[in-house]
Amino acid sequence: MSEFNTQVIEEFRENEGRVGGPFAGAPLLLLHHVGARSGRAQTSPVMYLADDDRYLVFASNGGADQHPAWYHNLRAKPDTEIEVGTDRFAVHAEEITGAERDELYARQARLYPGFAKYQEGTSRVIPVVALSPAKTAGA
Repeated sequence: MSEFNTQVIEEFRENEGRVGGPFAGAPLLLLHHVGARSGRAQTSPVMYLADDDRYLVFASNGGADQHPAWYHNLRAKPDTEIEVGTDRFAVHAEEITGAERDELYARQARLYPGFAKYQEGTSRVIPVVALSPAKTAGA
């Protein structure tokens, strides 16, 4: 994990989910995932968009031409956990496609114009992933 991510994660946990720097004021969660090839537990700070009971995350990778590692890891193992504020809970990841993906990505880009620049900077379609609270037994 990069030193930058380590610092963001520490700040997130020390300040009940709030961080400064490039994420100041932005909704941020900590995404736990397991390496698809390595099998190692990993944590990534990721901006999100609240959508009813879902947390939408965008595999922008800063506009790079490849998907971020966490995206590949969630595709391999979609049942995971996230931290939002001081809460940590189980979620199931599901990629959103088609018109719904386009509308949700456009909404994120209106709120945070950097996401429009990320999409413009790459030929790939940036995936949108919904993280939905895992169903509990008897629910």
